[in-house]
Amino acid sequence: MRRSWVRVPPSAPIKIIGSKCCYIKHVLIIINIHKYHCFKEIQMFKLFDELNNYRPYDNKEHEDVIKTLSFLKNNTNCYDRSNLDGHITAGAFVCDKQGNILLNHHKKSGMWFQFGGHSDGEEDSLNVAKREIMEEAGITDFVLGTNSIYDVAVMKIPYSTKKNEPEHWHYDVNFLFIVDNHNYEISNESMEIKWVTINEALDLVDKNDYGMIRMINKYKNYLKIL
Repeated sequence: MRRSWVRVPPSAPIKIIGSKCCYIKHVLIIINIHKYHCFKEIQMFKLFDELNNYRPYDNKEHEDVIKTLSFLKNNTNCYDRSNLDGHITAGAFVCDKQGNILLNHHKKSGMWFQFGGHSDGEEDSLNVAKREIMEEAGITDFVLGTNSIYDVAVMKIPYSTKKNEPEHWHYDVNFLFIVDNHNYEISNESMEIKWVTINEALDLVDKNDYGMIRMINKYKNYLKIL
């Protein structure tokens, strides 16, 4: 029998088994796939399931995973900007196997980030991350560095007078991409794109950007097991 995951009703409590930085387990109901055909819901629960089985790196990421799960559990339009409380976004942390990271000097914020952006209705976060590195850096030749999510971060986005957009949250799901060559193109969303070493990356990123610092530190560990 084919089976699919189904969301726990919003009234159901979230249970966490174990201590900090543990695998997060939630009660899920399995039903026959023939009684459940909504592809959008299946995609949402795919991310829900991936986050359930994701192992956070530290306490801050653990908290952000819980927040993202709660957001998915209590909202329907999670991947669309029409949700003014927040939405799922996706990022691509691009590196090579020699200790170099491709950073994006974002034009609007003036800060150095990974590549990424809004889902705009796309409910497969990995597809969004792939789309963003193709659009923002012209990179099409890459492989996934891990078989699962690389990092999860929740960020408060301030009110935008230009867009007349209220303060809201980005629930950012990131993936690790490995490339063999250093070729890239600069889009109109970037001030600059450049390859940097790990230490150079730590110098460039905002010191309060815990997500970026954490992804760089994870990359250090990744290089040790290659």
